[in-house]
Amino acid sequence: MNADPAAVAAARQVLAHLGVTVTDLQSHPATPSVLPTIAEYLPRVVAAAGPGARRTYGTYWDRMAAAWPERPLDTITASDVEALKQAMIASAVSRRNSRNGRHAGEHVIAAARAFYRRAIADGLIDAAVSPAHRVAKPRRLPGTRRALTAHELEEINAMARTSGNDVILDALLLRLHTETACRRGGALALRLVDLDTANGLVRLTEKGSTIRWQPITLDLAGHLREHTDARGAVLPTDSLLRARNGQPITSRRYDHLWKRLGERLPWVALHGISNHWLRHTTLTWVERHFGYGIARAYAGHTDSPGSSTITYIKADLHDVANALSAMTNQPHPLARVADHATPSPHTGRADSPNSQ
Repeated sequence: MNADPAAVAAARQVLAHLGVTVTDLQSHPATPSVLPTIAEYLPRVVAAAGPGARRTYGTYWDRMAAAWPERPLDTITASDVEALKQAMIASAVSRRNSRNGRHAGEHVIAAARAFYRRAIADGLIDAAVSPAHRVAKPRRLPGTRRALTAHELEEINAMARTSGNDVILDALLLRLHTETACRRGGALALRLVDLDTANGLVRLTEKGSTIRWQPITLDLAGHLREHTDARGAVLPTDSLLRARNGQPITSRRYDHLWKRLGERLPWVALHGISNHWLRHTTLTWVERHFGYGIARAYAGHTDSPGSSTITYIKADLHDVANALSAMTNQPHPLARVADHATPSPHTGRADSPNSQ
């Protein structure tokens, strides 16, 4: 196609104004832009990531930077990512609940995709050339977690109350997670201002910075308040859960708790029972007795699975309070009904950590 003579004339005029000829352009080809290397770009990825992503993917991002420190973003191939995945699978630490490195391989691909999504968002590479998105993630196998039985839950609570260096704290933790089905991060983020003793509520901040008020029994609310008063929480922003020395607890408290329980109850170690099993137990009971919509609200799930049915079965705070009241056999201020026909899951299950 012939060029527009007017456009050519305009271009010549601009070149003449700049003192540049066509020969100059041909003898000095444009210098291609140089993309940052993996190691150079990593700090930008980490800075833009949330706490959960840094915790989950940080190790794998470091491995990427160690494997390809001087290579620009656009020089990594799908084969490179696949090779790193296989290396991580081979070196994965064998644990009770490990799947022969399958989770490590899955996390490598997810981490690489998150890394390159940031580069795409920054306009450094095109989405079509991302090497991480050309490697298939391993198919996720069905989980091995299940709802604990009444006897198993009773054994765990009894052992927590009769061993360790802070049985009051451990009993509170188990009861909090059993009543709310909250995640570990949600409990650790609780502050004094997040406890509403009058209405039996705690404000949970969990995955994706979601915030919700979750019903708890008035009995647990009172114990939590006593706990904070005894351990020095004064300011509204002070952490709710605290060790005997008054310091806020960290995730290590959970690690020590389940390690100790596993040493004293061999079946806990054998099956890899963890805090998340409590969440699984409570949500299973709620779903069986109150249905999927209320279990979804109880869990704090806000993601959309794509079905429009979710719009019509959405539960509210009162529905969750009803389920809690039935599960614990204790009245709740926000429950709509005073007398529930639905039986409690097991005798003493939800209120077994009460004894402190």
